[in-house]
Amino acid sequence: MRNLDNVHTIVVKVGTNLLTCPSGIDEKRIDGIVDQIAQLKKKGYQVLLVSSGAIGMGTKELGIGHKVQQIAMRQACASIGQPILMSSYRASFSRHGIICSQVLLTREELNNRRTYVNLRNSIGTLLELGVVPVFNENDAVSTVEIGSAFGDNDRMAAMIASKVDAQLLVILSDIPGLYTADPKKDPDAKFLSEIEKVDDTVLSYAGGAGSSLGTGGMKSKLLAARIAAIAGCASVIASGYESDALLRIVAGESLGSYIAPEGKLRQRSRWILNNSHKGSITVDDGAFKALKTHKSLLPKGVTGVEGTFDKGDVVQIKDSAGRAFAKAVVYYSSTEIAVAAGHRSSELSEILGPDCKDVLFRPEDLVFLEEK
Repeated sequence: MRNLDNVHTIVVKVGTNLLTCPSGIDEKRIDGIVDQIAQLKKKGYQVLLVSSGAIGMGTKELGIGHKVQQIAMRQACASIGQPILMSSYRASFSRHGIICSQVLLTREELNNRRTYVNLRNSIGTLLELGVVPVFNENDAVSTVEIGSAFGDNDRMAAMIASKVDAQLLVILSDIPGLYTADPKKDPDAKFLSEIEKVDDTVLSYAGGAGSSLGTGGMKSKLLAARIAAIAGCASVIASGYESDALLRIVAGESLGSYIAPEGKLRQRSRWILNNSHKGSITVDDGAFKALKTHKSLLPKGVTGVEGTFDKGDVVQIKDSAGRAFAKAVVYYSSTEIAVAAGHRSSELSEILGPDCKDVLFRPEDLVFLEEK
């Protein structure tokens, strides 16, 4: 099942544990990763690097020996650690005559369609220039509480892979891949070298959170692989402690756990599916059936609106039982939809004013969650 013959764009995600050591930053580890990327570039591959480690570097610099939980302190550590991290990458890439760039992201940049497209264009320009973009979450400003955080760099790496139409996502961590159980506790645990689809059974094999410094455990890596899969991108979860792990993976060696790509959704559908929804619209059974047959949503089929959202935002669509079954980009705000709910399309001009659209969204603005 593992076939990497058509790979030419690779996103590499490096975990915090690989980059930190008791004294702070592990320069040899960074040099080893950069050396492999340099070799891949010589072979004609485009490589994008997603690197964790800023918070870990900051805690080391401050002499903090435990995982930082308080939001403001995590942001402070990220602010201290990010320039240390990039300084090391810049020095390491310079040994090969390669320029690297820093790209700090929050979830908001990918949620907004305009910045999403602009970011795609800027990344394309960097790659054309032969630059290696180094991505990290902008932890100094993003927080889960305000909905601007990815939650972990695994998921951000998958979204970047989806954005640039990469063919391979490699997640390098301190673990060799996925087992059916914890091999330290269960002698019957089996290593999964090939995974056709990240379903509920596969997710059940994953444990909890990651290391004391990082945030992503195996579950976050599998969820990232699922995001990549719907973009037609294969994933490999492997140990970065393996010698030349990245080169061996790209060469086709059966290292780590390989997750196969699925049918590729178009870019806009992937953006809708991976976007954070701002609210929800509940529809009746008639509207549910109409949407399932690729019809537009009419105001008459709406029975409820939750949350506050604007025109152009992504919202969840729920059935009469309250189950979310799709996401869509709406043509109206939550207030306007609440006012128009239950009315016929012919009445919209009287309710919302002239020149208004007669539907709330069209089939091309809808993606079913089952496509995950």
